[in-house]
Amino acid sequence: MSIIDKYIKNSNDINSLQVKDAHLPMSKLYLKIIGIPYYLYPDHQTKLTSNDIENILKQNHIFDNISLASKPRVIKVSPKSDMALVWIDIWDIQSGKNAKMLINRCFNIGNFIATIRGANMNPGVPLCKNCWKWGHTTLLCRI
Repeated sequence: MSIIDKYIKNSNDINSLQVKDAHLPMSKLYLKIIGIPYYLYPDHQTKLTSNDIENILKQNHIFDNISLASKPRVIKVSPKSDMALVWIDIWDIQSGKNAKMLINRCFNIGNFIATIRGANMNPGVPLCKNCWKWGHTTLLCRI
């Protein structure tokens, strides 16, 4: 990446003021966190919010190099359950290096152990690994 940065800064054909730092192409990857309590306190009055999840992620060291692509979504597992399912979208390089490091990792939230799992945003809909668009496989890609 430093080679690319030097090239951009020294090139006469490229306006270096318009180009931010060089980085690898990014894609959005989807993860879900299980094992989180839906209510923050035992009184069952205060529900878990996306802001609470963002604060929890900021405090945990395994999320240090992770940037969220959107607000986390909190869903109650079932009407009779006290547990939540949290969906997070992260920015990652196309190889998914950061997501692979997070999948199947556990972390503590109070007395609970939360686990991170991989998720598909569009289950059943194919994702092309060539152009990274939904709706067709790599074999059928026209790019």
